[in-house]
Amino acid sequence: MEESKTPFDIKPPAEAVAASAGVDFDTAKVDAEIGRKGKANCGVYQFSIPRADSIKMDGMAVPGAMGTAIAINFQPTGGGKAAITGDFVALSSELNPLIAALRDNGIEVTAIHNHMVGEEPRAFFIHFWANDDAVKLANGLGAALKTVNVAHS
Repeated sequence: MEESKTPFDIKPPAEAVAASAGVDFDTAKVDAEIGRKGKANCGVYQFSIPRADSIKMDGMAVPGAMGTAIAINFQPTGGGKAAITGDFVALSSELNPLIAALRDNGIEVTAIHNHMVGEEPRAFFIHFWANDDAVKLANGLGAALKTVNVAHS
């Protein structure tokens, strides 16, 4: 720190903190549909949902914070609407029901791929996107969450 002069106690401006909390859709209803409590982060309402099972590399569990949790993000687009994006972590047996639940609820699947090589069990990452009424989309995401093995809060 002395040599770089890098300050480690930087705080965001008060207006940035206030803006991060401002989300113009009903977060309580979104939380109810998702079945979890989200958090506002710089104007985006986010969820990180761990799987109930463990994905392992070389016999060691890969924690949710390292990419095995389901990520869901809502960015307000006005009038109670939100653009949603993120990815589901799914096993091969969960793929078809998950994709059907997303599509049945007007949520577009934008990518299906792997992030790892040699993990057990094999994990697929299903990315999604939509822009519509936030509560309606949360309902669809809630239906999709029922198709994968998530930890219950």
